[in-house]
Amino acid sequence: MATLKDVARLACVDISTVSRALNNTSYVHPETKKRVYAAAKELGYQPNVMAQALRQGKRRTIGVVVPRLHLAIFSEILQGIEEEARSLGYATLFCNTEDNPATEKECLNRLRNGFADGIIIAGTGYNNRLLRDIQASGIAVVQMVRRQEKRLSSIVADYEACGNDAVHFLYEKGCREIGLINGSLDLAPYKGRHDGYCKAVKQLGLNEYLSQSDYPVNSFEHGYECANQLLDDVPKLDAIMAAVDIQGLGAIRALTERKIKMPEQVKLISLTGHAVGRMLETSMTSMEMPAHEMGKKAAHMVIDEINAPADQKPSTQHVSFGTVLVEREST
Repeated sequence: MATLKDVARLACVDISTVSRALNNTSYVHPETKKRVYAAAKELGYQPNVMAQALRQGKRRTIGVVVPRLHLAIFSEILQGIEEEARSLGYATLFCNTEDNPATEKECLNRLRNGFADGIIIAGTGYNNRLLRDIQASGIAVVQMVRRQEKRLSSIVADYEACGNDAVHFLYEKGCREIGLINGSLDLAPYKGRHDGYCKAVKQLGLNEYLSQSDYPVNSFEHGYECANQLLDDVPKLDAIMAAVDIQGLGAIRALTERKIKMPEQVKLISLTGHAVGRMLETSMTSMEMPAHEMGKKAAHMVIDEINAPADQKPSTQHVSFGTVLVEREST
């Protein structure tokens, strides 16, 4: 395995120059730096990341905690995080909790005691005290998608406007019996969508039609059960709003089994667009979040906090992105 001494010998410089060039800790002439990089590449030199971390007091790693990846907006957000982090010289570690507070707590403690300088989290809200303690210990924390703790910085979408705009869009399409498939109101995105939906139907003089099931909210089964419930309870139902695409897929299955045509009889819209929605046989209309940009912003915020001197840490920031309606075949 190649060492710093080997790289220095091949590049015809001393070891300290190699270290400064590879770590960007001080000025090295561009031509010299180019020679060092070429030597390191030729020898296949890999720096000892742990040793660097101990010397610098940083591990250059971000932990990312999300409820799920499969068929969820988080997969697109994570691409943005990873891309931005890599461009700034940071690696990423991903943890999937399935919205289990105990699993989330375990992940947070592992990241806290292990290999992370900062944490980006879409949290359950049950571990806010632990998150505050983690930040107080010197590890940067940024909330993503879900703002469950006001004292920690966050990147979210305007969920209330999203729910409100979707109702008005369906109303303009002629829909008057609009049902909502949502999730726990303890989670900020679901509460925001619920509030936007309720305000819009009240403003338009419509009835509220809500649904619930015992299945996890981010699941096909939840969407399927809730859609069937709405169809049973509201014989004239002419539109369904699903909080996330995976719920919308379940709703499509329920409509298909009942031989109800989209969009002629029932229109369907997702309030959190995912790439899968545009690939369906009947592509799904959705309120699109700028997921990739949100991920990049979250990474940038947490790395800014990591790199700031202890006495110059940035103040708490709450950044909200708008959503954009993308109409497809389901409406």
